[in-house]
Amino acid sequence: MTKLTRELVDPVLVAAFEGWNDAGEAASLAVEHLAREWDAHELCSLTPDDYYDFQVTRPRLTVVDGQVGPLEWPTTSVRVARMPGGRDVVLVTGPEPNMRWRSYAADLLSIARELGVRRAVMLGSLLADAPHTRPIPVTGMASPRELGAGMSLEPTTYSGPTGIVGVVHEAFSDAGIEAVSLWAAIPHYVAQPPCPKATLALLAWVEDFADVKVPLGSLPEDAVSWEAGVNDLTAEDEEIAAYVRGLEEAKDTADLPEASGDAIAREFERYLRHRDDD
Repeated sequence: MTKLTRELVDPVLVAAFEGWNDAGEAASLAVEHLAREWDAHELCSLTPDDYYDFQVTRPRLTVVDGQVGPLEWPTTSVRVARMPGGRDVVLVTGPEPNMRWRSYAADLLSIARELGVRRAVMLGSLLADAPHTRPIPVTGMASPRELGAGMSLEPTTYSGPTGIVGVVHEAFSDAGIEAVSLWAAIPHYVAQPPCPKATLALLAWVEDFADVKVPLGSLPEDAVSWEAGVNDLTAEDEEIAAYVRGLEEAKDTADLPEASGDAIAREFERYLRHRDDD
């Protein structure tokens, strides 16, 4: 690993992986947004030959003015950004590996330990029966469980095949590092990237679990434009419009039983935390 010129201050790790874990590219774009807004610098990358099948995840060729540039090999990048308040954030991005997942997770864990990371926040996004006109649902899991409950995170009820997010989560948790996985639900009928509304939803939770203030840039305006654009598209097809209305009714009905209970309490707690940060 590249040597650091300084010791990191209370570093927290935020990671996203392209591919299966990244519907609408909402998760990977969230980390790229952080890297750009915080002017993160490259620390190291994992050796691509160890984890990628290049017939599945191919290198990229770039030609500019007839000249062939260097090949871009698929790899996992580790970057570091210093927050205005002094804390450091370690940003991990890259395609989901094609092989040797346990070794891959062990490599990331080794880097995190060397940097002094005590909490890791993994981001993901999935396709779901969610209406684009409602807030993007974010569910997840935390280890220890009390960490998620303390932040009012809606626990996931999913059981089934997992991606690299689940594998890395387990590796960090088993090693005694606090691990959080956050999943944004992307409306499946608008799965094409980008989905700034989902990216924005994930970043709101990054603020909570990483305990940092996230500069949003143009994302709020992009999210409004995205929703307006989807409104225009659905209005052109009555069948799709009727389907979206059905999703809205189902979502609103499902939320009603909790309207005066835990849901309001969770949102109020989150509101108070963000207000305290202002």
